[in-house]
This record gives sequence, C-alpha cells and structure tokens, in this order.
Amino acid sequence: MRPFHRLLVNNLVANVTNFTVWFAVTFWVFIETQSVFATGMIAGIYLVFTAAFGIWFGSIVDHNSKKLAMLGSSVVSGLCYVVGLAMVLLEPEGAFRNPYGPYLWLFILVVMLGVIAGNIRAIALPTLVTILIPEDSRDKANGLVGMVGGIGFLTTSVISGFLVAFTGMLGVMVLALAATALAFAHLAFVTIDEGRAPVDPEVPAEPKRVDIAGTIAVIAAVPGLFALIFFATFNNFLGGIFMALLDAYGLSLVSVEVWGLLFGVLSTAFIASGIIIAKTGLGKNPLRTLLMVNVITWAVCCVFTLQSSIWLLAAGCFVWMLLGPYAEAAEHTTLQKVVPLERQGRVFGFAQSVEQAASPLTAFLVGPLTQFVVIPFMTDGAGAQTIGSWFGTGPARGIALVFTVAGFLGLLVTILAFNSRYYRELSAAYANNKDDDEDGGATVASPA
Repeated sequence: MRPFHRLLVNNLVANVTNFTVWFAVTFWVFIETQSVFATGMIAGIYLVFTAAFGIWFGSIVDHNSKKLAMLGSSVVSGLCYVVGLAMVLLEPEGAFRNPYGPYLWLFILVVMLGVIAGNIRAIALPTLVTILIPEDSRDKANGLVGMVGGIGFLTTSVISGFLVAFTGMLGVMVLALAATALAFAHLAFVTIDEGRAPVDPEVPAEPKRVDIAGTIAVIAAVPGLFALIFFATFNNFLGGIFMALLDAYGLSLVSVEVWGLLFGVLSTAFIASGIIIAKTGLGKNPLRTLLMVNVITWAVCCVFTLQSSIWLLAAGCFVWMLLGPYAEAAEHTTLQKVVPLERQGRVFGFAQSVEQAASPLTAFLVGPLTQFVVIPFMTDGAGAQTIGSWFGTGPARGIALVFTVAGFLGLLVTILAFNSRYYRELSAAYANNKDDDEDGGATVASPA
C-alpha cells in the first residue's frame, strides 16, 4: 500500500473511534435525560471546541511533521478517554440521569476534548494530499478522503447505536481506548516523505507561532477566498440545527437501535459519492460544483420533514450524505491549489475555526429555542392551530418546522452566492493559478 492509502486507513480507524464516542454520547444523553436541551448543548460544545482550537491546530500542523501532529492527536484522545472511562466506573448513583448535573457535564467535556483532538488529523490530511498527490489528481484523492469519511460514518452510527443500547457508555469508552491505541501503533510504522528541507543552521527558523495576521493576508490575496469561507460559515450556521436536532427527531420516530442501523445504511451514500468523485473528479470548476450541491441539499431540507415519516427523513438524509463529499472535496481542492503549501495547515485551521464559529451559536440557541418556543408553538400554540391540520402537531413537528425554515434560508443564500462577483473572482483565480508542481515541485504518488 502506498503511504497515502495507509494514511486513509489509519484516519478511518481514528475517525470511527472519535465519532463513535461523539454519536454515542449524544444518543446516550438523550436516552438518559430525554432532554433536547442537552443534545443541543453537546452539539454546541463540539462546535465551540472546533472553532476555538482550529487555528491553533493548523499552526501545529504547519510547524511540525504531519505524522508527529497526527500521533499527538491520538495521544491526547487516548488520555481523555482514560479519564472518561474512570468517570463511568466511579459514577455516583443517578449522576448521569440529571441533565443539569455537574458530573454529567464534566464527563461530556472530557470525552468531547478527546473527540476534538482528532481534528488535527482533519487538518493534516488535506495538506498531505497536496504533498503526496499530483495537482491534476487531487480532486479524485479528495473524493477518496470523502469515501473514507463515509465508511467511518456508516460504521460509527451502527456501532454507537448498538453499543449504547447494550453496554451504555462503558463499552463505548473501552472500545475507544483500544481503537485509539491501535491507530497510534499503526501510524508509528507508516513512512511518509513530507519533502522537508534539511535545517540550515545559518538560516533563522520561522517562529512557531499561530500568525493569524499572516494567514489572513494569504487568504485576502486570493480574490473571493474570504467569500468562500464565509459562505461555508453561513452553511454551518444553519448546519448547527442538524447537529442539535437530527438525532432527537430521528429518535422520536424509531428506537436507538433502528436509528443507528438506519444511519449506517444511509451512510453508504458517502461511500458511493467518494467512489464517483475518485473516478470522475469535480469538473473544471469545483466552485460551481460546490454551489450546485448546496442548491440541491437545501431544497431537500425544505421538504424532508414536511410529514412525520421515517422514510421521508431517510430519503432526505441519503441525498445530503450523497452530495456532502462533493462540497467538502470542492472546497479542499480549491484551497490546495490557491494557497501555498507552507501555509495550508493554518489556512485550513483558520477556515475550520471561522466556518464552525457560527454553528455554536445555532446549536446553543436552537436546543432551548426549539424546546421552549417552537415545540409549544407546534403543540398547542398558534402554529398548531394554523398549519397543524396538514403539517402535524406535537414536539416532533416543532423540530420538523425548524428544519423546513432552515432549508428555505439556505436555498436563498446559495442562489445569491451563485450570482455574486466573489464566485466569479474565485473561479477565475482557480482557473489561472499555476500550481507549484508545474514549477518543479515534487509529487510522489497518485490516488489511483
């Protein structure tokens, strides 16, 4: 196996582990507390941590060996899971059933820090695509990255559902520790030629600092690149609704075992999408692909909860999962071409922080807002009286209304972006940019 493929396998194991913990905590807390507020707060914590650490993680990736950064990620995750396991074993009676109890939220914070440490890998991997893959094949390589994410999503949802149903969090934490140790051991034996130049003692080394100002200057130098990041930011602003409410809505329709299994089956869409991208690429203009994907997905969001149907929900989620890797691969392919390699870690980290910064606001607000405003509105309030005859009434229909409104907002903003000058400017910058490889930069592998 080439180093790129070995890295994909290693990241698959790490991603499955970390996201199994995240999914399991969300499932388990909802089952233990029956609180939409609590699941919304968990999503908010994830997104706050992602936004807070993204730029710092990016500087770690830029200033160190990518392999060392990924190994460090596994060490931090493992330590957090050790503490989480100890808290499960030492739980005071009933501490995890109180949605406002300090012991529960301390446990959530610790294990979510372990999950977030895995984001270092999410920043390091696209920079390794730039190093290891020729420019004309990177969109296909990014498709393989998306496919690996899809496989991880499939196994994550199934594993989480059944582990929570039959072992609670004890089995989840034991599995997380074992798999994290496995990923660390495997990566330690992967050899990666990162093309690092020998250190010249006569030349002062670049300071190992975050350098937000320099990163912003690099982004500002590419016309329309800030607009791309802000567009993704708005998408994530609305996407926080899914992170806060989708599990609660799904679990209102089916049991946790069925929901986990269903999500696993639906996640085959990620795999199919990754395979298609790896074969066909993203076309000459990845940005156009990105916006077309958003038109379709937000249109689906407008309708996939119009009626209380698990089949309608499943169909909508399938479309989202099928097209999601296209959007991620398009953004990565664009950044890999227009941003210098030595800055890519920080730019990817900056994008991750800024794009996720809006989602915590949504996730923190949407849980309480849905619980205390929208659900009563659709249970016995004005909404139930006005549209309840065809839309339905009750808590689940309140959650559904939030999704429908989000879909219309997302569709409107995507249409505006399609007609903006920023879209035209960044498309031109991508088309005109001369990749480093064409000037003699080294590439050592192809994804095919």
